[in-house]
Amino acid sequence: MRKSLITAALMALMAATPAMAEPSPRVLVSIKPLHGLVASVMKGVAEPGLIVAGVNSPHGYAMKPSDLRALEQADLVVWVGKDFETWLAKPLAKVRNRISMRDLPGMLVLDSREGGVWEAHGHAKPKHHHHDDHDETDSHVWLDPDNAARLVDAVAIRLKSLDPAHAALYDANAAETRSRLTRLDSELAARLIPVASKPYVVFHDAQQYFEKRYGLSPAGAMTVDPERPLSAKRLASLRDRLKTANAACVFREPGYGAEAAKTLADAAGVRIGELDPEGTRIEPGPDAYVALMTGLGNAIADCLSGR
Repeated sequence: MRKSLITAALMALMAATPAMAEPSPRVLVSIKPLHGLVASVMKGVAEPGLIVAGVNSPHGYAMKPSDLRALEQADLVVWVGKDFETWLAKPLAKVRNRISMRDLPGMLVLDSREGGVWEAHGHAKPKHHHHDDHDETDSHVWLDPDNAARLVDAVAIRLKSLDPAHAALYDANAAETRSRLTRLDSELAARLIPVASKPYVVFHDAQQYFEKRYGLSPAGAMTVDPERPLSAKRLASLRDRLKTANAACVFREPGYGAEAAKTLADAAGVRIGELDPEGTRIEPGPDAYVALMTGLGNAIADCLSGR
């Protein structure tokens, strides 16, 4: 009798105790803009890991032992691609489950532009990615909201295969994220229309997708690689371009281009602004992508309008 009572009590306890939940996927993302999109899809399930955190730049990033351990433990890795995070290509070769944003089907990909002076509306020719393309392309693909939406869809599909128990939540989060991207796109377009025709110069040619999306008028870039020193010849040609184009602004980036931007601005009599296309100064999380894009739009609109 005593044994029967104990057995019955144990069975009742087991019935009242929820089954142990399956662990959520361990997802690792290379940079903040992509991390924000992935975190938005994973909201309510888990927080993805981030490699390039804090105020670090993805340019020339040196992976730490903790990054390598996180990479080994990850169920899914999301990155831009081998031409952007060059330091990640070799360690990632052994990771089978990964998503390269640059290589997703249907992704809008633009050819790279040279640094220096550009012609008016000097955007590179757009093309949609095919896997056999040879790369001389601009890897800053996240700065187009349509490209961001393609990544959101790809991440949701992969997460559902890894974690079917949360499939409905991933679908709902992806739908909400796409809606936020649509609203963001409309808000940015309205914000930038009044300044779209005003020329400006950037430090690093990283905003091409953003510029093309919103019809902006960049006049040139100081460099295509922020790690390369600027020549006096290039600065002189950009100074002349700023004057002849009646440009309003020259933009630096966090940690880069402050001295060169001041030299150009003083010589041409234009204002200085700051752009952060890689989200160096934003907080990671599900709102990071919207914060990044809104920050770019506000910085451009404010500087070009004289605010």
